[in-house]
Amino acid sequence: MTTLKIGDKAPNFSGVDQNGNFHKLTDYNGKKLVVFFYPKASTPGCTAEACDLRDNYTAFQSNNYALLGVSADSAKAQLKFVEKYDLPFPLLADEDKSVIQAFGVWGPKKFMGKEYDGIHRTTFVIDENGTIENVISEVKTKAHAAQILK
Repeated sequence: MTTLKIGDKAPNFSGVDQNGNFHKLTDYNGKKLVVFFYPKASTPGCTAEACDLRDNYTAFQSNNYALLGVSADSAKAQLKFVEKYDLPFPLLADEDKSVIQAFGVWGPKKFMGKEYDGIHRTTFVIDENGTIENVISEVKTKAHAAQILK
């Protein structure tokens, strides 16, 4: 599904988070950036993933990582997700799917025998210079931080 690979330049994305704050790739120059795409705020797998990242947030900070979650949920849904689970990182409300499309994580999925289009749970680790350092498409929601910080 994902066409971006290790060594590619990250898309020059921009979007608005749960608080209406604007984020773009260049805001993170000099830091490693983890951009994690998830299907839907407050669903079991997405909650497990976000909470695992939250629980390991200090390890990310001490290793010069910033985290940015992205889904097609509204800012209101993202805000509820952040508040309910005390998430310390921003979540982009990518309702027009511009960031999702730029990273190539939108496409056909199957669930319980039904096919539909949706977000493929994928994480990109972008280095300090905007180059993709890692692409994780087999996300372990309950141990995702360990996959990134290995």
